[in-house]
Amino acid sequence: MLTLHHLGKSQSERIVWLLEELQLPYELVRHRRDPVTQLSPPALQALHPLAAAPVLLDGELMLAESGAIVQYLLGRYGGGRLAPAPGHPDFAPYLYWFHFANANLQAHLGRNMMLNRIELPADHPVPAMARMRLDRALRTMDARLADVPFLAGEALTAADIMTVFSLTTMRYFCPVDFAPYPRIRAYLQRIGRLDGYRRAMAKGDPGMALLLD
Repeated sequence: MLTLHHLGKSQSERIVWLLEELQLPYELVRHRRDPVTQLSPPALQALHPLAAAPVLLDGELMLAESGAIVQYLLGRYGGGRLAPAPGHPDFAPYLYWFHFANANLQAHLGRNMMLNRIELPADHPVPAMARMRLDRALRTMDARLADVPFLAGEALTAADIMTVFSLTTMRYFCPVDFAPYPRIRAYLQRIGRLDGYRRAMAKGDPGMALLLD
């Protein structure tokens, strides 16, 4: 039996969603953030030295990092689902957007979040540059979604599962106005209609409002 340690309002929602899409049996252990510091609780800190979620247990194996866990689950249990094969026309776009999620989009959001917290002057060049780069990343994604319903192409893939957290729950920590990105907003509405996504969010973060616009 797979066991997933999930921290509320975190990237580990990706793994809950993936497990629901793959319809794999798993035990979900939910952890809550400290209400003051918003950091991981002691139970999660005792489980893994980074004190971060997700943490997946599969027998004797313990694995962290959401991207690594997604690739592990797809390779071990995916059976070809949610990831185009190397010969498929969508394979290269899939790889690009899968890695874009953390290497580009999430990195820009994290940088903007930290700069917002230190409250530099509005005309300071560093936050202005950070906002410009985030806008560039979002416009790149918005342009892609003008051509296809999902990031890799016509079908939902793990590239979408890796990306949606940054467009939704991450905005609790780094608010972003999506009015300039209408295709992203339409994409999030499509995601919000998926049964697997709805089940995952209800299990992982029950009662949390989903930022799907």
